[in-house]
Amino acid sequence: MTEVLSADELSTVLASRPGWAGTTDAIERTVDAADFMTGIRIVDEVAEAAEAADHHPDIDIRWRRVRFALASHDAGGVTTRDVDLAARIDAIAAAHGAT
Repeated sequence: MTEVLSADELSTVLASRPGWAGTTDAIERTVDAADFMTGIRIVDEVAEAAEAADHHPDIDIRWRRVRFALASHDAGGVTTRDVDLAARIDAIAAAHGAT
């Protein structure tokens, strides 16, 4: 099992991941897609990446706004697995022009 990041480690990570915020319990980011269908495509690609990593975010979509929340429930908080998936989510969102 991967260890939960310390508050200092998480602070450093969040400084390098614009748009992400949270505590050692969970991190989250909301992205705005161009339209609803683009938001759905982002969710679909994130779902594929999450399945491949066997690490699944909480996802909430409201029209063109998509919120992702990450935590390693088995570890009890945010781990490097969450940081890695956050980076992948950022790349997917950017590829679709989401902000």
